[in-house]
Amino acid sequence: MADLFADEPLPLEAAAPPPPADDAPLADRLRPRSLDEVIGQEHLTGPEGAIGRMVAAGKLSSMILWGPPGTGKTSIARLLADAVGLRFVSISAVFSGVADLKKAFAEADALAVSGRRTLLFVDETHRFNRAQQDGFLPFVERGTVTLVGATTENPSFALNAALLSRAQVLILHRLDARALGALLDRAEALVGRPLPITADAREALIASADGDGRFLLNQAETLFDVAFDAPLDPTALGAFLQRRVAVYDKDRDGHYNLISALHKALRGSDPQASLYYLARMLTAGEEPLYVLRRLTRFASEDIGLADPEALVQCLAAKDAYQFLGSPEGELAIVQACLYCATAPKSNAAYTAQKAAWKSARETGSLAPPAHILNAPTKLMKDIGYGEGYAYDHSTDEGFSGADYWPEAMEPQTYYQPVARGFERKVIERLEYWDKLRRQRD
Repeated sequence: MADLFADEPLPLEAAAPPPPADDAPLADRLRPRSLDEVIGQEHLTGPEGAIGRMVAAGKLSSMILWGPPGTGKTSIARLLADAVGLRFVSISAVFSGVADLKKAFAEADALAVSGRRTLLFVDETHRFNRAQQDGFLPFVERGTVTLVGATTENPSFALNAALLSRAQVLILHRLDARALGALLDRAEALVGRPLPITADAREALIASADGDGRFLLNQAETLFDVAFDAPLDPTALGAFLQRRVAVYDKDRDGHYNLISALHKALRGSDPQASLYYLARMLTAGEEPLYVLRRLTRFASEDIGLADPEALVQCLAAKDAYQFLGSPEGELAIVQACLYCATAPKSNAAYTAQKAAWKSARETGSLAPPAHILNAPTKLMKDIGYGEGYAYDHSTDEGFSGADYWPEAMEPQTYYQPVARGFERKVIERLEYWDKLRRQRD
């Protein structure tokens, strides 16, 4: 795609762009003009946040902004450049290639000579391949650009380790109901009239945005553009927007209370209460796929290997619902809900994940022991890669008992299965392997 832009100058954007036109989309007209106007990310932009402290010091480090869509990543990047007086250049990894990057870096190099520094904003950073990501490194290291990347993907998997070591990862939160409500307040103030919806429908509209501020403002703009005889209630709102919108009465449990109640009833192995809260959500118009996502998470977090079939049931219910639609497909959701409620419970996998992640962060980049490293070249063989590796299938038991931990790290125990369901069998296997290890030691 780079050839499309090879002969065109890279468009530069001023650090403080002019105000949008009156007929610009509502989301653009409400774009914050300073960091203190950014909604929902005060943990970063506030005085004690990482961004707030950098701005106060007048010096930015390269960073990766990681968060869901519609949470303010692009706005924050623009405002950062303005706050510390940097030239702002924006590139999208979807539409740009190597030629665009080279041009941006060349221009930044030329301007750096005169003391004018550049903030390079790279949207969808994870879409650049590893070679392209490596191309950022020398320019970031010598300060030609301050890189601000934006990604919706986990940087640990989507970005090079070398790039991550030179940039601070800052996590943006999905916008909560309070932040989304504040956005609607700003929209109403700008337009000069309230949204043509009831209070209950407003709550439902906020819940349907699922934390995405841009989506919420686009929905609000659609409502502002149409004249209604009377404010829309949740049912009429759902029909108008062609989205199923849940009913939320202030004198009854709301969206988050109901999903929490469902989760707790499932964990407590109460299929009757679980089915009741499931019915409350689906009959109110909740998105079935939202419920299925929560059931699938529950199958791993609260059941795990006590009954591995629970995860299979949830994913099968998702496929069945997508195939059949409503209302026929909702029976598959009921089946998955009842399976999870009646399954043996274990949070051993969930606990093991948290412990392993903590250990990984604390131990950094310890190398695995040499005997389990592949040695595809002569040099690697000469320096000991793969030397002494025990091939488990060559033993009578199919188990070598070798030590797979980094030399500078003691073996850890993260996963501790419970004596319920299938995990009883897992305990037997682990005890058998421990016995073989002791015999060989």
